Amino acid sequence: MNKGPNAFQKFIHRLLMLKWVSAFLAVVLYRLDAIAWKLSRGKHTVAEIVGLPIIQLTTIGAKTGQPRTMPLVSLLDGEKIALIGSNFGRKTNPSWYYNLKANPKCTVQFGGHAVEYEAYQVEGEERERYWQMAVSYYAGYEKYKQRAPHRQIPVMLLEKAK
Repeated sequence: MNKGPNAFQKFIHRLLMLKWVSAFLAVVLYRLDAIAWKLSRGKHTVAEIVGLPIIQLTTIGAKTGQPRTMPLVSLLDGEKIALIGSNFGRKTNPSWYYNLKANPKCTVQFGGHAVEYEAYQVEGEERERYWQMAVSYYAGYEKYKQRAPHRQIPVMLLEKAK
């Protein structure tokens, strides 16, 4: 499981929750993370400052059928990985969510290793457990929920492919 954020990271979280900051990050953070990921040969990202591990998720595009790679905050739960489809509180779900719904097989790069996973959306008590885990690491998810009241933020779970 993930380690909770330290005091410095909690301070950074308060800044990240500001609407204008998260709107800015929604546009640029994944680009900065991709650059840092390449420069560090898959070991580090800019977003690590917030205290959560970042994975490199490769999905197959729902519309294009082409591979799509995106750095994402992840919640590690043993060998499972939970992804929160908050999209920084935007009106729509993130594109990776639709990609995983259409094509659940994906590749995760983490710690210098690439592993095949299968994704599924969790609901009910299982969703609530992962949602609470996410909020315990980054309270900003509750802010994102308030900014997107018209949709339930999806929680996807990745399990190693058989």
